[in-house]
Amino acid sequence: MAKLADKAVGNWPAVGIDLGTTYSCVAVWQDDRVEIITNDLGNRTTPSCVAFTQHQRLIGEGAINQASLNPTNTIFDAKRLIGRKFNDQVVQDDIMLWPFTVIAEEVGNNKKPIIVVNFKDEEKHFFPEEISSMILSKMKDIATAYLGTEVKNAVVTVPAYFNNAQRQATKDAGTIAGLNVLRIINEPTAAAIAYGLDKKLTSSEVEAAKNVLVFDLGGGTFDVSLVAIGKDAFEVKAVSGDTHLGGGDFDKRMVSHFMSEFERKHNKNMSDNPRALGRLRAACERAKRNLSSTPETSIDIDCLFEGIDFSTTITRARFEKLNMDLFQNCLEPIDKCLKDAKIEKSEVHEIVLVGGSSRTPMVRRLVQDFFNGKDLCQGINPDEAVAYGAACHAAVLTGTMGMKNHVLVDVTPLSLGIKVHSGDMSVIIPRNTLIPTKMSAIARTARDNQACAFFRVYEGERPIAVENHYLGSFKLEGIPPAPEGVPKFDTVFEIDADGILTVTAEDLDTKNKNQVIITNHSARLPKKEINRMAKEAKRYKVNDEAFKEAAVAKNKLENYVDEIKKKARENMWKIDLKDKRKIDDVIEQTEQWLDWNNIFGKARMFEQKIQRLVKISEPIFKKMRKSDDSEIEVLELD
Repeated sequence: MAKLADKAVGNWPAVGIDLGTTYSCVAVWQDDRVEIITNDLGNRTTPSCVAFTQHQRLIGEGAINQASLNPTNTIFDAKRLIGRKFNDQVVQDDIMLWPFTVIAEEVGNNKKPIIVVNFKDEEKHFFPEEISSMILSKMKDIATAYLGTEVKNAVVTVPAYFNNAQRQATKDAGTIAGLNVLRIINEPTAAAIAYGLDKKLTSSEVEAAKNVLVFDLGGGTFDVSLVAIGKDAFEVKAVSGDTHLGGGDFDKRMVSHFMSEFERKHNKNMSDNPRALGRLRAACERAKRNLSSTPETSIDIDCLFEGIDFSTTITRARFEKLNMDLFQNCLEPIDKCLKDAKIEKSEVHEIVLVGGSSRTPMVRRLVQDFFNGKDLCQGINPDEAVAYGAACHAAVLTGTMGMKNHVLVDVTPLSLGIKVHSGDMSVIIPRNTLIPTKMSAIARTARDNQACAFFRVYEGERPIAVENHYLGSFKLEGIPPAPEGVPKFDTVFEIDADGILTVTAEDLDTKNKNQVIITNHSARLPKKEINRMAKEAKRYKVNDEAFKEAAVAKNKLENYVDEIKKKARENMWKIDLKDKRKIDDVIEQTEQWLDWNNIFGKARMFEQKIQRLVKISEPIFKKMRKSDDSEIEVLELD
């Protein structure tokens, strides 16, 4: 077990980012404690949503607030697409429900999902990595504004059950956003770090390890992780979960329920109206949150579809009935996790609930019943725990946190192996094996006089290799002619502390050797594409800054026009008729120009208009002030 402090690869500031499906959060270790950083609106979490309007790109609250008016260009749930193939069944199921368009594009030998939007009257195509990078860039900007210095380093969290492609895609998103991703760590592991530090479980007083089960149910993913927390050490025993289960699925059940109710009441089907569905989805999410604290809530939407208002109520019991099978699905990974860790329910000391959806009363009740009525830990914030733990880990990696002996031992979430001649997958590293690790197995030829052998590497739990996730392959040549099964190969799988897998095969007779390092497998974006996206991201940021400057300049111009109008109105008897006409004319011309140029242009255009107003109005007001001074002097003489 390597000490993480010895792995320092960057300098402060290094932040921890919880890149969530529905909400994201950023934190930093500063002044010997973790600080959750609030965004520009003062909120501690930021919606993982990106929108493209006719004139600008919006990220976070700005994107959410206009979603009902612009559903086809408002992107959410990008995390459910990242690292996946277009033909994956879960992707196809989601596409049917999203208001935005997702198409397929060939990358290498795979079809990747591409998000299509309309931006500035142009059709734009974005990989899910690009959308995620925009959210990461927003979190980076939030941290930079708070700390007053540019943030370059980050630890980014992912669901424990993310496969290699999804983890690498998340890392690519960080690269596109201009971040040096120090480490990708599992969300429940980060939450366990937060819990352990918060409860001071890593102090020297603790001798025996404490088994903590982290139940992480978020907006789009679900993870269970069993972590043994001891003296300055966090050892992950086992992980399990579902990368496609969360609060978003509960919302979809409610949306389907109310669509059916609307059709039953009004004989109208709104399924093809993205705007109506978007408004209904937002109302369902609010209702779901309310039902966590109240037994009944109402939904009221004006002019939901074809001018018809929709008003209804939903009880907690009805909500639970709609989603009971999904709630029950949360228990199976817990059981699987305990079995893999070879730990009984009674040996679990604490149950920590993380993720906004873990607030659901029925979910809490089912988890508590599963553990025979054991109390659940309520001591940490479910929305912030993951970012908190990630910030701690970032501080350890950069040597800025005073925990030199701090050790984090993680596991590989999925089994790793090779395809054999029968088509089955021969597992070499079983799931939930502690990393770093090195394991080997003997492989043999499948035919007589075989001159070369292909080694195809997969990860997953399916017995048939091709049904799992393909990672990469290599070929070993120069095998001397021999009967089937005589040539033997030592096949070695090695995973380092960063989760990088190296697969090596050696002919035991000839000592001929070859290997593959699984860092750039076929599902990953080519480096050229990543570089292009990084340049695009910088251009988008420049455009965003230019738009912001123009908005500020426009606001300044409008305020200045109002100020001149007010001053002219208050002093109208002091300004002669000719000057008054000048001011009225320039104000009318400026207001007309503003009406015609309501689309934000360049800041310089608005600044030029301000300069013109100053040039015309100031001499008139100066003349007026001189007139006032002369009147005062005459009065003093008398």
